[in-house]
Amino acid sequence: MSQMPAPQPPCGTDYDRWFTAIETLVMHHSPSGVETEMDCWLLDEFAALGREVWQDEAGNVIAKIPGRQPDRAIAITAHKDEIGAIVKQVEPDGRVILRKLGGAFPWIYGEGAIDLIGDRGTLTGVLSFGSRHVSHASPQKAQQTDRPVTWEDAWVETKCSLEELAAIGIRPGTRAVVGKHRKAPFRLKDWIASYTLDNKASVAILLELARTVHNPEVTVYLVASAKEEIGAIGALYFSNRTRLEALIALEICPLSSEYAIEDGDTPVLLAQDGYGVYDEGLNQDLRSTATTIGLPLQFALLDGFGSDASIAMKFGHVARAACLSFPTQNTHGYEIAHLGAIAHCAELLSAYCQSSTHFV
Repeated sequence: MSQMPAPQPPCGTDYDRWFTAIETLVMHHSPSGVETEMDCWLLDEFAALGREVWQDEAGNVIAKIPGRQPDRAIAITAHKDEIGAIVKQVEPDGRVILRKLGGAFPWIYGEGAIDLIGDRGTLTGVLSFGSRHVSHASPQKAQQTDRPVTWEDAWVETKCSLEELAAIGIRPGTRAVVGKHRKAPFRLKDWIASYTLDNKASVAILLELARTVHNPEVTVYLVASAKEEIGAIGALYFSNRTRLEALIALEICPLSSEYAIEDGDTPVLLAQDGYGVYDEGLNQDLRSTATTIGLPLQFALLDGFGSDASIAMKFGHVARAACLSFPTQNTHGYEIAHLGAIAHCAELLSAYCQSSTHFV
């Protein structure tokens, strides 16, 4: 006789609210450079929260919270774009050939539904790697024995003619993301599991800050940044044109044996990543705020990682930068993060923005 699964402890209603907010964001496609679906929703949502909001020429969605010192400003960014793929070519038989957009690998998505976001509509096809019942005479045999699947091995099966694909606007440059019916998040107790938590969960934190931050010491720009996965383009554009005393990026933090980070509800403050060392003074201010509100923090130095903040500081757009993150399994894949860590990032930043101690 099979055993019934052990009962799970009830999850807090606040976690329910966070789950719903992130789920809504995940279900809005936003591959780098084609982020319109997310943009329209965010503009309406920030406006509904009573915030002045606009979209700049680089595609950033920016909400402004005026400060008591209006001539001083900081920015908090969360990139709204997601990794995916880009169409390289369309074959005469209707197959669509892809290449990566950001840090996407085809074996992470697996064979299954993929959405092609055309100029005049979205077409769902099947990301395909070929049959398994083959011998060494077929190239697919190598996938079973000695090497991973690459984008060069994969294609999207559409069963459409070239004329049908052209009518939808499928062409070289079209973006592709995992199909929506495979995207819906689910709960693992107090954790959320989903594609694209990087960085839809961080955008949910921006929305929470728009709700909770009132009358901050200095003006706070909440920036849902564009095209981060392909070079932090949106954040560089904004930080190059806006005088900022500091820029704080919200991010995921990879859980891996090489980093001394524990899974759970404790956020992570980065000291360094692949683009440089974060500002120690700003990190000290964030640590001090965390102590004041009784919030523990973890600390990490990451390789193979960059954020809006570290890239903007490297290029001299901001003098001080920090990156606050939440521990995440399977980064750039089917990600898992504790809802409490996400909520605590919002709690810390809300307290920091409304403190006068750090803005003398």
